[in-house]
Parts: sequence; C-alpha cells; structure tokens
Amino acid sequence: MLAALLAVVRRDLLLALRRRSDMVTTAFFFIIVVSLFPLGVGAEPDLLRTLAPGIVWVSALLASMLALGRLFAADHADGTLEQMLLSSEPLSVIVIGKVLAHWLVSGLPLVLLSPLLAIQFDLPGQSIAVLVASLLLGTPVLSLIGAIGAALTLGLRGGGALVSLLVLPLYIPVLIFGAGAVGAEASGIGASSHLLLLGGGLAAALVLTPWATSTALRIALE
Repeated sequence: MLAALLAVVRRDLLLALRRRSDMVTTAFFFIIVVSLFPLGVGAEPDLLRTLAPGIVWVSALLASMLALGRLFAADHADGTLEQMLLSSEPLSVIVIGKVLAHWLVSGLPLVLLSPLLAIQFDLPGQSIAVLVASLLLGTPVLSLIGAIGAALTLGLRGGGALVSLLVLPLYIPVLIFGAGAVGAEASGIGASSHLLLLGGGLAAALVLTPWATSTALRIALE
C-alpha cells in the first residue's frame, strides 16, 4: 500500500509540474489577497498586528478552495479515476496519495510564503512561528475536507461553486483555531491548546475523510 501511495503522489506531482500555471495561480492569489489588506486598512501597526492572523488564514482558506476543482477533475475526464477504482489497492490509499500531492502543490507553498507576508503586518517573530505552525497543521485539514466536497460534486455543472458551499461550513473550526492560535500567543495565553486542537482535527481528518471521499467517488461514478 505504501508503494501505491508513493506512486500516486509521484504521478500527481509530475502532472502538476506540467501544469505550472495552476500552481502559480494559487500562490499569486494568496499573495495578492494578503498584500491588499494593509493597503486597504492603513498602516497602523497595532491594527495590522491584530488583523494579521485572520487575514492570512482567510486568504489561505480561499486559496485552498480555489485549487479544489483540480483534485479529481482531470482524472475523471480522461478515465483514469475509473481505473483507480478498479485497482486492487484500497481506494482510500489512493485518495490519501492524491490529497497529499494536492497539498504539496497548493498548501505547502502557502505555508512557506506566510512568514514573508506576515512581516508586512509587523508581527513579532514568535507570532510568525505560531502562524506557520498553525498553517502547517491546518492546511492539510482543508485539503482533506475539501476532497470530500470535490468528490461529491465531481462531473456536475457549476461544481466549483457548489463545492465551496459544501466545504465552507466545515472549514470554519479550522479557521477559528488557526487564527486564534496567533491571537492567543500575542495575548500571552499561549498557543499550545489551539495547536493541539488543530493537530487533533488533522488526526481525525486523516482517519475519516479518505473513507468518506472514497464513498463519494464511488457514488459519483455510478
């Protein structure tokens, strides 16, 4: 199963490298949205430091949703997804591989860009470290939950808008704990409880979402 998972990840990464424009679009969307807020709200340092966690997290959430449509669409269009369902390997393993590759392409760049973008909000070093940690724990949860919505809307006309409506309510707890971790650190309470909750959410998503996504894919292809 590990060999199958690595093969799926390698395949999807190679395909993503051939479509670099998709990778660049997500990163540029994140950069532009985060960078526009300081221009809109002004240059007051205290205000920027207060708003920074929510702005970065909302931008990461929207950028993650922007990339969901590419998760299964190409494989569905060329018939590869049907062959994956007929594979001897568990479909949940294939789903984990595809979600991992999707996160490496669309989620990890957001995590790597966040420290640079957080500087323009005048965040202290410790708060930036907590922000990166919260994104590192939270963005995989966004990809895992988003995979369920992408599978449920596979092949539907206007699926991009529908998947946003499906997954957005499920994203709200991740957004609250992710942005709250930085606020708790800045207030002196400590971010450990928020990060532990994000870690627990990631563990739960790793267990539950591959099964739910596999079921949704089977329903979509029947």
